[in-house]
Amino acid sequence: MNANASFPLSRTLAIPVLLFCLQAPQAFAMGNNDTESKTPDCPSGQVYDSVSKKCVPEKTSSLSDEDKTNYAYHLAKKGEYQAALNLLDSLKNANTAEAWNYRGYATRKLGRTDEGIGYYQRSLALQPNYAKAREYLGEAWMVKGRPDLAKEQLKVIAGICGQNCEEYRDLQAAIDGHPES
Repeated sequence: MNANASFPLSRTLAIPVLLFCLQAPQAFAMGNNDTESKTPDCPSGQVYDSVSKKCVPEKTSSLSDEDKTNYAYHLAKKGEYQAALNLLDSLKNANTAEAWNYRGYATRKLGRTDEGIGYYQRSLALQPNYAKAREYLGEAWMVKGRPDLAKEQLKVIAGICGQNCEEYRDLQAAIDGHPES
């Protein structure tokens, strides 16, 4: 009889299954924000170019508005709010839902909440079902001491992507007194 024949299949699968179980929570915890997870940090004055897959000078003519917008959000999420706004100022077409939303985010984080609210509203005028803009607008309303208006945004987000999406969970946490870091 073959020595391996007496080795149960369950034992053979145990190690790969165990490794998957240990790694999966980390992978799922990362979320699905492609902008944040795939965008590397670039030196000052450079932006990540999704075509060449490298950092290029900000003034490069081939750099798309989409790459600039995504990198501005990356900068804002790192706390470099003014650098994000400066990059958004360089867009050829700044009238996109994403550009207005990220401008609102950076502006709000600089303490100019009313100005940020105006930018979120411009974003939502272009794309009413933009859950991320609604989340940030709700967070701005919490800063302004208006949980009633934040809860209105939460209801709209629930209709867009349900109660399990990141935007809903993040705004709910802000309403509950546990805002984003």
